[in-house]
Amino acid sequence: MTDQAARVEALLLGGERKYTREQVCAKAGVPQERATALWRSLGFATVGDDAVVFTDADADALRATHDLMYQGLLAPDAATATARMLGQHLSRLAEWQVDLLRELLAANPELLADERHFASLIETLVPELERLQDYAWRRHLSAHAGRALARPGEIQENRTAVVGFADMVGFTSFTRRTDEAGLVGVVDRFDAVTAEVVADNGGRIVKMLGDEVLFVADTPRDGAEIALRLLESAAADPELPALRAGVAYGRVLSRFGDVYGSVVNIAARLTSIARPDTALIDKALADELKPLPEYEIRSRRPVSVRGYSRLRLAVLRRTTANYPTIPLEPD
Repeated sequence: MTDQAARVEALLLGGERKYTREQVCAKAGVPQERATALWRSLGFATVGDDAVVFTDADADALRATHDLMYQGLLAPDAATATARMLGQHLSRLAEWQVDLLRELLAANPELLADERHFASLIETLVPELERLQDYAWRRHLSAHAGRALARPGEIQENRTAVVGFADMVGFTSFTRRTDEAGLVGVVDRFDAVTAEVVADNGGRIVKMLGDEVLFVADTPRDGAEIALRLLESAAADPELPALRAGVAYGRVLSRFGDVYGSVVNIAARLTSIARPDTALIDKALADELKPLPEYEIRSRRPVSVRGYSRLRLAVLRRTTANYPTIPLEPD
């Protein structure tokens, strides 16, 4: 390894590699069995006993995590689950950042011509990314904490919420007839439109699944607005195929950033049977939206879908539509 490469690695790892697994555990004062469990939970590859791969930063992190787990601040199971979720999400973030760096280097090959200049670039970028990530994390933490404190009587793991899916119609066939650049362009555009619409209407993206988004909102109106605005945005965007949406309302279980329960299942089933440019909603959400004059709720016959033999549903539209009229099937 060259001196410049060593500089970059030391920056990323928080110091030079100088400890084996036994040595880093001894330095942190943590039993090897517990340290190995944490390492695996974070998604890191298992290393040999004699491999010198750990740094002082590894020892500090191991000690801090051990203190959280075994001094009563976090139950061991909760700490392990937290480490697992951190590992999964940060691994995806790191992969995206490396892909971005690869694109930057492909567009500017002169950056690789001078190894010292490239190392300096990384040394400049990494602290800035770290500050940006810390800022975004604190803002999101504040927003979620504010919502939790605003509803002190409601257990946040099991709460009432609107859950919705929206997906691109015909995406599978689209992938067969387009090239890689075209596919990337559509997915990036879908991500951008979705992020803007969900954020502007008080919702939160739970996860993106390629051609599909799963979102949640605290109020029926917010959930309805997200679904309709997603449809409208796609209809007005020549780069995007039509969308369809399914939205449901009720009790959901929230765990480590994901949501579970029958409401999630119902929203998914509604999406799977929705027509292009259409938002289907369940009866619970329809009942909440009917008093609001800005929405038109058109009930449909119950349908049989996987897990539900007679699912009651309705079509959600604006009272005064400002996007192409969606033909409705007769009742």
